[in-house]
Amino acid sequence: MRLNRREYAILRAVAAGRGMLVAFCEPDLVVDGGWCDHRAVHRLLELGLITAEQQVPFGQQARAMVTRSGADVLAGTPDLVA
Repeated sequence: MRLNRREYAILRAVAAGRGMLVAFCEPDLVVDGGWCDHRAVHRLLELGLITAEQQVPFGQQARAMVTRSGADVLAGTPDLVA
């Protein structure tokens, strides 16, 4: 699995407890109060590297968390692309 630097940075921020997923038709992620790159967030969700801590109603926030697969990526040497 290849992650770019932005995806890897988002994954690290979520692991540090700094991310909140917002429940929309397609979830969005806020880190430290700022919106993250929509495409990068959706790729991390599709790859199963991040998820919401719990399901919440539409428009509400839930803490983002790293999945076991995401933790494995962080524990290893990621294959980064520019």
